[in-house]
Amino acid sequence: MLFNNGLFLGAFAMTATALPHVQQRDATPSSTSSASASPSSSGGAGGGGGGVQIVNNMKEDVNLWTTDDSAGDQQRLSGGGGTHEEKFKTNDNGGGISIKMSTTDSKDSVLQFEYTGDGDQVFYDLSSINMEPESAFVKSGFSVQPDDSSCEPSTCEPGDADCNETYQKPDDDHNTKACSADATFVVTLG
Repeated sequence: MLFNNGLFLGAFAMTATALPHVQQRDATPSSTSSASASPSSSGGAGGGGGGVQIVNNMKEDVNLWTTDDSAGDQQRLSGGGGTHEEKFKTNDNGGGISIKMSTTDSKDSVLQFEYTGDGDQVFYDLSSINMEPESAFVKSGFSVQPDDSSCEPSTCEPGDADCNETYQKPDDDHNTKACSADATFVVTLG
């Protein structure tokens, strides 16, 4: 029993270190593109064919940046149903990918969908570490719904600034969820 507990804790620690390392970056925003633009993929995370779709049901436009070592080009999702889709990508440095979302051109207050591939699995989380409590995302609510029935969804109701489904601090590792690398995630804003 002790061996099994040690093995489980070791596997959990290895998984936690594979997660994206959240850093706030100060960068000048790039030019915007259409709401349905998809950045090119450098290969599927974990070798699967999965990906993410972000649907903006809020009234505000949303800017997003797919980030590995540095922020990618800024994408703009129109309010009232704008979408963004991309296949899972890998990070050349072995870390994870973060899709940072903001209602301004700044990356100072962002909601993040983060993922890391590992073989046939992808580990995901939502992070509100760098998000202001009065953010439009908090006011409108947001969720992640995987199409993999064995994978748990995440939902933060409108007004819940302390949603226990998101990382509120760097060690909220209980909010990381594992899914098939073939899963597609729908992130719904509002």
